[in-house]
Amino acid sequence: MTRAWVLHPDLKSDRERRDPGPALEEAVALAAALPNLHVVGSEIVRLPKAQPGTLFGSGKIEELKDRFSENEVELVLIDGPVTPVQQRNLEKEWGVKLLDRTGLILEIFSDRAATREGVLQVEMAALSYQRTRLVRAWTHLERQRGGLGFVGGPGETQIEADRRAIDEQLVRLRRQLDKVVKTRELHRKARAKVPYPIVALVGYTNAGKSTLFNRLTGAEVMAKDMLFATLDPTMRAVKLPTGPDVILSDTVGFISDLPTELVAAFRATLEEVLAADVIVHVRDISHAETALQAADVEEILASLGVDDSTPRLEVWNKTDRLDPEARAAAEARAERDPGILAVSALTGQGVQAFLEALTEALDTGLQDDTLRLGFDEGRKRAWLFERGLVLSEVQGEDGYTLQLRWGRKEREDFARL
Repeated sequence: MTRAWVLHPDLKSDRERRDPGPALEEAVALAAALPNLHVVGSEIVRLPKAQPGTLFGSGKIEELKDRFSENEVELVLIDGPVTPVQQRNLEKEWGVKLLDRTGLILEIFSDRAATREGVLQVEMAALSYQRTRLVRAWTHLERQRGGLGFVGGPGETQIEADRRAIDEQLVRLRRQLDKVVKTRELHRKARAKVPYPIVALVGYTNAGKSTLFNRLTGAEVMAKDMLFATLDPTMRAVKLPTGPDVILSDTVGFISDLPTELVAAFRATLEEVLAADVIVHVRDISHAETALQAADVEEILASLGVDDSTPRLEVWNKTDRLDPEARAAAEARAERDPGILAVSALTGQGVQAFLEALTEALDTGLQDDTLRLGFDEGRKRAWLFERGLVLSEVQGEDGYTLQLRWGRKEREDFARL
């Protein structure tokens, strides 16, 4: 087991937004999500300002060095961005390996990714991250390789060669990922022919999405009290109490300050959210910073381009962890606001009410309709057939008479054609 120490740099500029206490707890939980890592200590380091070369001041560096030595620390995790120069200098001063928040999240994602697409996306994100670290972080990067003599100049530096190698690998991975994404698109088109609405579960990491997913579907999705227990999207058909089937999608958990490399890499993973008929935002209502977590989720949804017109439900999960007074207050709020459901995915309390609200939000009640189309409306006719909405068709003198079975969303989409 690698002995690790977690540091949360509490910069003066960050204090207005986040309380350093819960932020440190989250960083420790991130570290605990990695196997073979034993967190032996953690602390908040208050910083008036970040030092360009070392992040911390010289006195604090010496103080931490002694602490790491006493506790035989092998890895230091810094909950925040660390520049390549800062990383090199701190590793040299402390004699330990160092990971910043981005590096740690990439390690977790690399450990958890299970599907081909997930693995490729993590590899691409990791390479993009490594490319930014090539700023003479190691002495061998200062070497130069001699040219062949055909072109003047000092030749290619090792850093340039390393960067070129990474760029070539990124191109190869992108080609592979394009193939996987095309396969996903084919699957999505196949699902589109089944007139089942898609319900996407989104939320901050460890909010309880997978526990709720498992309760509703009976699936065995990894659901643990840890950050990023779910990485790859999982989909199952679920029959709602009122009868109609829906496709339920469990997505990767969001987190504040998600590395930009991963936001880009996991956009495809979150495409199901863009296609969703209803978005269910699952919140850990027992968390001290549940409101800030909710704001982070909304920010990421907005950056993905999720339309505000998509119906939303907010599930206040983990009510079983609240004290009786707080639980009563949450349930009272949920009674007043039809868009909020107070539940415990663990005990099942409130899940039935959630399913009823979901049915109402979907307004899926599939209905049978008769539609007449002229011969000049071939595009509309093809659209209906592509989605498997046509039960039967009769050709007449002036066009087609179609018997359809479709839901609200299909009717709205058709009206826009």
